Amino acid sequence: MKTAFRRTRFAAALAISLSVFGAGAVTAAPVKNIVLVHGFFADGSGWKAVSDILIRDGYKVSIVQEPETSLADDVKATLGVVHMQDGPSILVGHSYGGAVVTEAGNDPQVAGLVYIAAYQPEAGESLATLTEKNPGATKAIKKTPDNFLYIDPAQFHADFAADVPEKETRFMAASQVMPSVQAFTAPVSTAAWKTKPSWALVATLDRTVNPDLERFMAKRAGSTTVEVASSHVAFLSHPADVAKLIEQAASKSVK
Repeated sequence: MKTAFRRTRFAAALAISLSVFGAGAVTAAPVKNIVLVHGFFADGSGWKAVSDILIRDGYKVSIVQEPETSLADDVKATLGVVHMQDGPSILVGHSYGGAVVTEAGNDPQVAGLVYIAAYQPEAGESLATLTEKNPGATKAIKKTPDNFLYIDPAQFHADFAADVPEKETRFMAASQVMPSVQAFTAPVSTAAWKTKPSWALVATLDRTVNPDLERFMAKRAGSTTVEVASSHVAFLSHPADVAKLIEQAASKSVK
């Protein structure tokens, strides 16, 4: 009788354990929603090659077309897209988009952050303060009379996208999105990378954001980091490397 009783208790305990672990396995699925955020002087269409790879590999991709009128406006636009998703998301930011996802990433629907040649500000820091400490090589960024920024078209290829065909960069220069100075100078209030896992791609040939600044920010944030011999627009010139890092983040940022 005692032996049978012990067997019954063991079987019950085993069933409970399996049900618990089984439930954990279900909730620990990789994140499948990817939200891409562009940076200054570009728009969301630049993510197409990366998006195509991610969609092919089974991810749902959404692209934010932030207005770049202010950091607050761009965070609001990003959160609007995040809240449209059917579950947790990986937020990916390029360049200034890194500041946007650093702020927006505090939302509970965000599971992880990916920075592509991007800024990773601490609370109280802006692109302006970070750039002042460690400027990029370019001298081609100009300001309009009404306080918007642009890259001198004559220098756009060399300083922004040197590893992209010039035929393409001529059109990019002509169609560049001009961000407000306010977006450049506005500080982040809370850095999401302090509480969310993060990954970073350093573009070692970047003339827009200093690669050493990218390394410093990634190290400070504790980001899993890869380096690619790329210009500032790694999402255009090295889409496979960018997509690979995003997929790594998605597979490890279980929710």
